[in-house]
Amino acid sequence: MSNIPSDKAVLVTCGLPYANGKAHVGHLRTYIPADIFVRSLQKNSQETTFVCGSDTHGTPIVVNAEELGITPKELVQQYHTHFDEVFKKMGVEFDAFGTTDDDTNHNRTTEIVDKLIEKGYVYPKIIEIAYCPQCDRFLPDRYVAGTCPHCGEKARGDECDQGCGKHLEPGELNEPTCTICRGPAEYKEQEHFFFKLSEFKDFLMEHLENLGGTLNARNYAMGWIKQELTDWCITRNLEWGVRFPGHDDLVVYVWVDAPIGYMAFTEQWAEKTGGDWEKFWKGDCPIVHFIGGDIIYHHCIFWPAMLKGADYSQASAVVASGMLKIEDKTFSKSRGYVVWVEEDYLDHGFHPDLLRYYLVSYTSHTKEVNFSWKIFQDKINTELVGVLGNFLYRNLLFAFKNFGEIPDGDIDPEVIEKINSTIEEVVRANSEYEFKKAADTAMALASYGNSYFQSNEPWKLIKEDKDACGKVVKNCIQLAKALILLFEPMTPGSMEVAWKQIGMDSDVHEVTYEEATVPVVSGTKLEKPGILFTKLEDDKINEMEAISSKRIKAAMAKEAGIEEVEIMEYKDEIEYDDFAKLDIRVGKIVTAEKIKKSKKLLRLEVDIGDEEPRQVVAGLAEYYDPEEMVGKIVNVLVNLKPVKLCGVESQGMLLAADAGERVSLLSTDKEMGPGSCIR
Repeated sequence: MSNIPSDKAVLVTCGLPYANGKAHVGHLRTYIPADIFVRSLQKNSQETTFVCGSDTHGTPIVVNAEELGITPKELVQQYHTHFDEVFKKMGVEFDAFGTTDDDTNHNRTTEIVDKLIEKGYVYPKIIEIAYCPQCDRFLPDRYVAGTCPHCGEKARGDECDQGCGKHLEPGELNEPTCTICRGPAEYKEQEHFFFKLSEFKDFLMEHLENLGGTLNARNYAMGWIKQELTDWCITRNLEWGVRFPGHDDLVVYVWVDAPIGYMAFTEQWAEKTGGDWEKFWKGDCPIVHFIGGDIIYHHCIFWPAMLKGADYSQASAVVASGMLKIEDKTFSKSRGYVVWVEEDYLDHGFHPDLLRYYLVSYTSHTKEVNFSWKIFQDKINTELVGVLGNFLYRNLLFAFKNFGEIPDGDIDPEVIEKINSTIEEVVRANSEYEFKKAADTAMALASYGNSYFQSNEPWKLIKEDKDACGKVVKNCIQLAKALILLFEPMTPGSMEVAWKQIGMDSDVHEVTYEEATVPVVSGTKLEKPGILFTKLEDDKINEMEAISSKRIKAAMAKEAGIEEVEIMEYKDEIEYDDFAKLDIRVGKIVTAEKIKKSKKLLRLEVDIGDEEPRQVVAGLAEYYDPEEMVGKIVNVLVNLKPVKLCGVESQGMLLAADAGERVSLLSTDKEMGPGSCIR
């Protein structure tokens, strides 16, 4: 749903990446559509400002910094730089990218909180706060864990993250536990400050009725508004953050200063460019928030109430994306279902444009996206390579070989009409945040171009009527020009190259859709084109799937308390006859003792069904005590040529699994008598 007037400047923001970890594909689910939206507005001659920044406060950052032995400032600077660089590599271009720890944000947050206090929307209250007697500290948010008072599931201090998903206020958790020392916590009384969210119910109902963006955001928020709104505690016991006015021992809750970052980053943009930040935040120019679906409550309820209370303008639209799955599994860093943008994608040589296209064309923006390497390969090879890339390359290569320039000829009215109708539909789809529909519509024009080229058979016309052939080629180049402008928001890097291939010397990123039907100029020299999109081969995709599989297995092993094992290279294949030469039998250890001259060897007597036990020397002294070996059922290679180890003859070898620092003897899962053969 769009309520963005075309004659006003637009401010677009993205939910702030949390400066506590690396960028993954799930992050891009928000930032790439937002960047495409901004580029499409600019293509439609609309003035836009695009801001974002790092969310740098809150307990997870403090906890992580303590574990690493560095300051929170050092930690957030590291990840702020990381996100800034990754966004630029992925073609996401912000007009300002700051941090919530910038002085601008501290100052604006203090100003807004002071105003809310002055107007009576913030008040003090004595509440119970979790306190750890062992650590001698109060436990805000993720310093404390326990059970949710609403559903009984395990929860962290600020949210029931594993159960009902409800926001939790300080003091609500049952059975509180300190996440640092793992000891039991207790509740102590302390004065904190609350925001009167409950007073804004009527305003929020009206605000949501008129809010543009995606319906999932509005409907979710309306559901909460119809329930009871409770006041929010907006102070925390932390050293790191924006100081609560007049209280050096408290900082404001991260969800107070984080959204104010949007305003602060707009101020920084204005200071850098001479722009007017107040036309957005105190005027009537529209503001569009792009966010993940997990932070709708904060952006559609808490944030607008805070803006209203402090006399600032409201957002015109909230665009909430669907979530991300990895290989059809719920996204989870801890379980290995994650694709890191740098190490899993960019560092392997994948072009940023491929992922940009995949994320917006896979499904509707509000639905769940599944990232699968096989589906990714198929979509890129079928659409970007097989349709768009195919049309641009074969058309331009034919033109270069046969004309060397854009030939003479008139543009068919049908072609102009097709371009215009496609642009209208793409603009409409983007304005309604239907990015898949926009991508599909643009790709349909590429299919039309392929059909146009194929049906007119220029390879025949060039031999029969070069002028008629030239007209066909010129129409195809006109279609190429339109396609480049339509795909520039989605695949900006590739379209920059394609723009030069049709002989243009302007900046494709600044050229508007209106130029799509301006006739290409006959006589413009053409250079030999290169292939824009290269087919993704099976070998590379198999390599990426193997990397993902290894990560998932390692995470599962860690979760089960099993250390990760480095997989050794497989040995050369053997024939069955080679295996059949091995005589492996079930044995039972009768006696075990250390060999005096060795720290590693044990002398064992093993019953393998013969009249006398078999003597075996095994390098197991570092892993097993002799006493615990007696009585174990083992597998023994009995036809191994006898050898002497430290002067003791060994007449066989026990089979064991070796994981480096851990060794485990192989046995049978059912009771088998000594001498039973292993086949």
